[in-house]
Amino acid sequence: MKHNCKEDQIHFVDDDVDPINFIRNFTKTGIQEQPFFVFEVEDVINKCLEWKEKLSRITPYYAVKCNTNAMVLKVLSNFGAGFDCSSKEEIEQVLSLNIDGSRIIFANTIKQPSHISYASENGVQLITVDNESELYKIKAQHPNAKVLLRIRSDAMVSSHKMGIKFGSDVDSECPILLRLAQTLGLDVAGIAFHVGSVCGEAEAYRRGIILADGLFNLGKSMGLNMRILDIGGGFKGVKGSSIDEMAKIINDALDEYFPPERNVMFIAEPGRYFVASAFTLATLVYSKRVITDGTTNSLSHMYYINEGIYGSFNPIRDYAARLYPIPLVDKESRKNVSCSIWGPTCNARDCIIEKIEFPELNVGDWIAFENMGSYTFTGACNFNGFPITRTVSILKKSSKTHLKNILDWIEEQATSNN
Repeated sequence: MKHNCKEDQIHFVDDDVDPINFIRNFTKTGIQEQPFFVFEVEDVINKCLEWKEKLSRITPYYAVKCNTNAMVLKVLSNFGAGFDCSSKEEIEQVLSLNIDGSRIIFANTIKQPSHISYASENGVQLITVDNESELYKIKAQHPNAKVLLRIRSDAMVSSHKMGIKFGSDVDSECPILLRLAQTLGLDVAGIAFHVGSVCGEAEAYRRGIILADGLFNLGKSMGLNMRILDIGGGFKGVKGSSIDEMAKIINDALDEYFPPERNVMFIAEPGRYFVASAFTLATLVYSKRVITDGTTNSLSHMYYINEGIYGSFNPIRDYAARLYPIPLVDKESRKNVSCSIWGPTCNARDCIIEKIEFPELNVGDWIAFENMGSYTFTGACNFNGFPITRTVSILKKSSKTHLKNILDWIEEQATSNN
């Protein structure tokens, strides 16, 4: 059975079918030419179950900017997640899926006034702030907001330090901001921090929790009713990664500094954790060039595929993402060669992999890339007129019972599009 909606096709598959198997079967007819993502819905379901098991005290507010696929949002909503939005447009998208504004946090500390007003008008109460000008804007545009003061608390190891742009200094800025918020009559509901993307130092969460505890105590001495702690994102999500160490450190720190009797609500802003491993990109080798080194007479193969750094490989420029290419050919029958992989645009910078040992490929062969669910098509553009790559979703038949209301939604989308 196949469902159609604006953004996706969903295919029910047997439990032994994985994205690579699906891509092989989907492309073997030779009719398929455009690149496409395969979204393995089961992968997100398993991440939801893992979060509930290992971080049960913390409600995840999924970072929408990471992957805006409507099926992703509906699956997460089905499991009770909230949503971290950074703009009016992201808020609009979540609301369009009949998700209530009370389940959204406006977690961009630098906001346009009209976006703040839109949040206020649509029931989005949670909002982050890290400077004086934002407090004045919130007072003017959303005086009933529940304000979370975002502090700087960077991990020593991360792929992208959020503190270079966001977060107030605990000692020099936070006391001033708390007093100003109190003077303005704003509801300072709690503290937020973000240790940085792809955190490589789990202990950073403990440091952030300790800093937050100190500010909760300061707020209490000022008469503020602080009752929410947002520990941000930074959770890894690629295949084979684990949140076990992070979960242990976070849980132990919360037990020590925020025991149940403090009646504090805990939230987080994971993005790539939920989606990185759930998406596999299928690309077609549509051209090939073989170059001979004049000195060594060695050959180098240049493969041109129909996705590039102006499309779904955009993150490799900003996040130094690891790529996991899989040649969808019989590797035993192909010799390994030195090659590079290039995108389709007319820009010489559009190089995806500069050098790799890879089976010799022919025009018409396919290459799959795993762990492509985070910050890929959301950062893509239409440079040279190439379209944003579409998504095909697969759902194992045994998991259908998890998502009955989502399947009903897909049927409604299909009906409205006909």
